[in-house]
Amino acid sequence: MKIVLASGNKGKIKEFEKLMPNDEVIAYKEILGDFEIIEDQDSFKGNAIKKAQTIYDELIKKDYKDIIVISDDSGITVPILNNEPGIYSARYAGENASDKDNNNKLMSKLNELNLDKTPAFYTACIAIVYQNEVYTVHGWMHGNALNKEIGEGGFGYDPLFMPNGFDKTLGELSSEIKKEFSHRSKALKLAKKVLEVIL
Repeated sequence: MKIVLASGNKGKIKEFEKLMPNDEVIAYKEILGDFEIIEDQDSFKGNAIKKAQTIYDELIKKDYKDIIVISDDSGITVPILNNEPGIYSARYAGENASDKDNNNKLMSKLNELNLDKTPAFYTACIAIVYQNEVYTVHGWMHGNALNKEIGEGGFGYDPLFMPNGFDKTLGELSSEIKKEFSHRSKALKLAKKVLEVIL
């Protein structure tokens, strides 16, 4: 199955390729070139739909037929910080912020409150657009956000997040272990069920 991924995030693309080894996953930029999508919705679901629908519409204009576009919008939510960063996870420290910048901001916020760790959770919403119908699914992963980075693996906030039931951060756990329970894995399993029904 050929799937166009409505993301330019290299970490996400690699994750999708690992999670869907039997499918051809193509980043939209390979077809459309640099194409900015403004994520201006107020929920993970809204942003995921906007990304997928925008790319789908552009591909249809270019006469692509029978394509599936998948997007995801995901992030970390820390309830004690008024649910920050939430939908702003990728740009928590400002537009074009690096993972390091975002992690530093989250750590400083926790240190301001003298917290070594606090409950947090990841959300992933996956949107699928096929034959101009939109489908969405969600996955969640609960644990604690830490005030220091541990581990070099993963991307984003992974070195700051210790999932429930583990004594290691996502930055220390292998991708093989993470894919068993991550928010994106859970959402993808549901997305695959949707694809089985609609295809």
